[in-house]
Amino acid sequence: MTMDAHQAPLQDTHPETSDLTTGLSSEEARARLRLYGPNELPPPRPVSLWRLALSQLTHFFAILLWVAAALAFVAGMPELATAIVAIILLNGLFAFFQEYRAERAAARLRSLLPSRITVRRDGQTVTVEARELVPGDVVILQAGDRVPADIVLAEVEDFALDVSTFTGESVPANPAAGEMAFAGTFVVRGLAVGVVIATGTRTRLAGIAHLTQAPRAGPTPLARELDRLVRVISVAALSVGAIFFLVALLAGLPLVDAFLFTLGVTVALVPEGLLPTITLSLAIAAQRMAQRQALVRHLEAVETLGLTTVICTDKTGTLTRNELTAVAVWTPHGSARIEGQGYTPSGSVEVVDGAAAAVRRLAAAAALCSEGRAVNRGGRWVPEGDPLDAAVWVLAQRLGIDVDHLKAGSAPQHVFPFDPHRRRMSVIVNGQLVVKGAPETVLPRCRRASDAETAAQALAAEGLRIIAVATKQLAPEEATRVTDPDQLEQDLEVLGLIGFLDPPRPEAAEAIARCRAAGIRVIMVTGDHPATAVAVAKRVGLVGDRPLVLTGDQLPADEAVLGALIDRDEVVLARVAPEDKLRIARALRARGHVVAMTGDGVNDAPALHEADVGVAMGQTGTDVAREAADLVLLDDNFATIVAAIEQGRATYNNIRRFLTYHLTDNVAELAPFVIWALSGGRLPLALGVLQVLLLDLGTDALPALALGVEPPAPDTLRTPPPRQHLIDRKLLTRAFLTLGPTEAAMELLAFFVVLAHFGWRPGAELPSLVALFTASGTAFATVVFGQAANALANRSETLPIWRTGLRGNPAIVLAIFGSFTLLLATLFVSPVARIIHHAPPPPIGWLLAALAAPAVALVDALWKRWTRRTPTTG
Repeated sequence: MTMDAHQAPLQDTHPETSDLTTGLSSEEARARLRLYGPNELPPPRPVSLWRLALSQLTHFFAILLWVAAALAFVAGMPELATAIVAIILLNGLFAFFQEYRAERAAARLRSLLPSRITVRRDGQTVTVEARELVPGDVVILQAGDRVPADIVLAEVEDFALDVSTFTGESVPANPAAGEMAFAGTFVVRGLAVGVVIATGTRTRLAGIAHLTQAPRAGPTPLARELDRLVRVISVAALSVGAIFFLVALLAGLPLVDAFLFTLGVTVALVPEGLLPTITLSLAIAAQRMAQRQALVRHLEAVETLGLTTVICTDKTGTLTRNELTAVAVWTPHGSARIEGQGYTPSGSVEVVDGAAAAVRRLAAAAALCSEGRAVNRGGRWVPEGDPLDAAVWVLAQRLGIDVDHLKAGSAPQHVFPFDPHRRRMSVIVNGQLVVKGAPETVLPRCRRASDAETAAQALAAEGLRIIAVATKQLAPEEATRVTDPDQLEQDLEVLGLIGFLDPPRPEAAEAIARCRAAGIRVIMVTGDHPATAVAVAKRVGLVGDRPLVLTGDQLPADEAVLGALIDRDEVVLARVAPEDKLRIARALRARGHVVAMTGDGVNDAPALHEADVGVAMGQTGTDVAREAADLVLLDDNFATIVAAIEQGRATYNNIRRFLTYHLTDNVAELAPFVIWALSGGRLPLALGVLQVLLLDLGTDALPALALGVEPPAPDTLRTPPPRQHLIDRKLLTRAFLTLGPTEAAMELLAFFVVLAHFGWRPGAELPSLVALFTASGTAFATVVFGQAANALANRSETLPIWRTGLRGNPAIVLAIFGSFTLLLATLFVSPVARIIHHAPPPPIGWLLAALAAPAVALVDALWKRWTRRTPTTG
C-alpha cells in the first residue's frame, strides 16, 4: 500500500490541503465539488436493447436464412417461408436472452463506496454524504469504516486496513502516516486522520472499474468456431445451390422449377436447427454445472472451459480457506500442535509432556495483547477485528482459557498500539509488560533467545506466519512513568512463538492432480508473500522443490517475454498487482492458451474480464468479481472448477457428436437432388423441400438434443485439452464418406424399389402421384430409421452401437421415440401428409426403411475398427 510519491511532508505534496484541525470551509468545499464533481464511480455503459436484438437477427447465418425465406415466399411457398422465419426468430431469441445478461461490474463497484463519512469542516467534526467529498477534505477514519476516497494518512493510531480486495492478502495492512488508504478498503482497527487526494473517477478503484468495462480482447473459442462453421456451410450451400441452378436450367427445367430446385438444395445443405441445438446443449450443460455448484453467467463459457489449457488461480480464498488459524506453538519448555476448523472455538491441542502450563501462559499473554475475537454469525464463526487477533482468541479458547474473564480481571494500564515500523505492540497489565510482534523485532530484545530464533526459522520454513510473545515484570515507577515503549521493551523473557496458517482447502490437492492429468497447467497468481505462496503451493501439490517463483516487480515488461517465461509447469507469481494479472492473461493468450483466471477481490475483476473464462468465488468473492466473471463457484471450492472443466469438455465432445449427426443427415437430404441433377431430370426427386425442412427441425432435432446432453465419459479428464476445430477432417470423413453415403444409399434404394413396386421404370412417366407420394414417404421413413442408428453411433467415437446401446443417456431413448412418433404423425395424419407431399410406405417400404438402421450400424462399426489406432475419449 505504500506509494513513494506520498512519502513527502503532506503540505509539500498537496499544497491545497487545509489545516488538519479545521479542514476545509463549507464555501471552499462547495467550490471544489463544482470543480471536481461528485465522489462517484463512473456509471456503467448502458446496453442498447434494440441494437442487441438487431444484432441477433442480422448476422451472416441469419441473413442467409432471411434471403431463403423471402425467395420461398416469392416462389409461392408461404409454409416454407414461415418455417424459416420461425427458425430465425428462435435462434435470435436464445442468443438475445443470453447476451442481455450484460456486464454490471462497474455498477457493483459503485456500491463499495460508503454513503456517509466523518470530516472536519469549518473547524468542526461533521458527517457528510460520501459523494460530497472533495480533494483537500480532512477525513476521520475509525474501525468499521469503508474508505470513501484515495487518502493520504496524516495521523494514525493502531491503524489497520483490510486491503484484501486489492492485494489478495488475508493479513491487514498497517499504513503509517504519509502512506495511502485507497477507496474501497476497510478499516479493521484503530483511528486515522487523512486528507483526500482523489475522488470519484480519479481513484484507483475507478481505474479498476474502467479496466472492467473494457471490451474483451476477442471472441471466445466457441464464437470463433461457430463463425467459421457458419461461413463454411453458408458458402458451400450457396455455391452448390448456384451450380445446381445451372444444372437445372441445362436440363431444360422452367426457370421457376429450377429456382425451387435450387432452393431445395440450399435448404438441404443449411442445418437450420444447428444453432438452437448448440444453444440448448450449452444451457443444459450450464444446468448440470449449477447442480455441481458452478454457476455459468455466459453460455459460451461452458464450451470454452472444455478447451482450457491454463488456470491462473489466486491463493487466498481459492486454494486456501481465507481463515487465519494458529496451528503451532513453541515455548522454551516444549511445543504444541493445534487442530481445528477455522475460527470455531472448539478444537484439539496436542502438547508435549511438561509444556502444558507454558503453552497456556503464552496463549493467555497473547490474548491480553490482542483486541479481536471470533463471533458466531448465522451459524458460522467469523473474525471480528484483526483476523490475527481473532486467531489468538480462538487459540486461547481451544486451550480452555476464558478470555473475557481473563481480561475482566486484567484491565490494561497502558497500551502501546501496533506500529508498522516497530512491527510489534505492547500492553501493561498488572505491572507486567506483554509484547507481541514479529520475531525479528521481539526476539533481539529478549534474554537467551537463540533457541527461539532457531524455532522461528523452522516454523517459517513451513510457510507459517509467526508472532513472538515476550514479557517483563516492571517496577512500579516504570509502569506509570515511562512512556517510551522502546525503553521498556528491553531485557524481555521469551514466552514463545505462535505459528498461523491460512489452511489449504482439503480438496485442492486432488483437484490440481486432476488438472495435471488433464494436461491443464495451474499457475498461482497471488498478492501474498512469496514464501507463504510457495508453502501453500507445495501443500496442495502445485509445485515441487524447484518452482519458478517471481514477484510482480520481477515480471518482464515485454508480454512476449513474460509469456515465454511463465509458460511452464510449477510457477508461483507473488506480490502481483491487478495490472500484472491483466498482462499475465494477455501474455498466455497470445501464446495460444485458453486461460481461466480465478479470483475473488476487486483487484481480480479486470483479469477475470480479460481471460477466456473468468472464475469467481461465490461465497467469499466480491460482487465486482462475480459480475466480471463467466463462471461463479457457489461453494468457493477449487475442485468445482475441475468438475466444470470436465462438463465443458463433455459439451465440446457433444457438439462434435451432433455436428456429425447433422452433416450426415445433410448428405441424405442432398442425395436425391444430386441424383435428379445427374439424370438430367429423368429421375424423380425422392424428397421435397418441406420434407427436408421437417427432417432438420423435426425428426432430427430430438436425437441431436439428446446427443447434446451425453454425460462425460470416464476418461474425459485423462487426455490433453482438445486442440482440433469443431469440424475437422476426421469428422467430415465420417459424415460425408461413411455414415452419410450409407444412409443416402438406403434412402434411394427404398425410394426406387417402392416406385418399381408401383410399376415405374427408369425413363418412364410416373404411374401416379400416389406412387410418388408413397415412395417419397418411404424415403422419408428410411432417413428417420437411419438417423436413429446414426444418433446411437455418434454416442461414441470408438465403440460400436451394440457396445454403447441405450445405457447412460435416457434422453436418447425419449428422442428416438419422439422421432418415430413424429414420423407416424406426418405419414398417417392426412392433412399433414398432403401438405408435405408424402404417404405411408407399403410393407416392402417399411422393411427397406427399417434395414437402414442395421446398415448404418454395421458401416459405422467397420469405420471405427479401421480408424481405431489410439484410444480416444468416447
